[in-house]
Amino acid sequence: MKEFMLLIRNKLDHQSAWPDEQHQRFLKKCESYIGDLKKNGKLISAQPLVREGKIISGTTGDWKEIPFNEKEEVQTGYYHILAADINEAVEIAKRNPEFEFSATARIEVRSIKTKEKTTGFVYPKTV
Repeated sequence: MKEFMLLIRNKLDHQSAWPDEQHQRFLKKCESYIGDLKKNGKLISAQPLVREGKIISGTTGDWKEIPFNEKEEVQTGYYHILAADINEAVEIAKRNPEFEFSATARIEVRSIKTKEKTTGFVYPKTV
């Protein structure tokens, strides 16, 4: 199995008009999706992201730090999964409840590099 990151993106305000009942249905669907991934041995981790944050850039001694202030699309969370290949990872992503509840959702499916070919360094999986 290979590791993949599903990066969930959506409009910043896509849930703002949802009534509480719809938000609760969405959360329950996410919990079920996560439960299915865990049951099938496909989930490593999954977490939503808080909208506030900071962006840093620059180089040592010349850092720039600005508040995270995206106005349109933001990364709302991630799923770190296991799949046989990119095609299976895409199929897993397509079942994400974001698509059922929002027409503006997008999921970036990316393979995770677990080892450097030139040095043999293996990246750690846990802290």
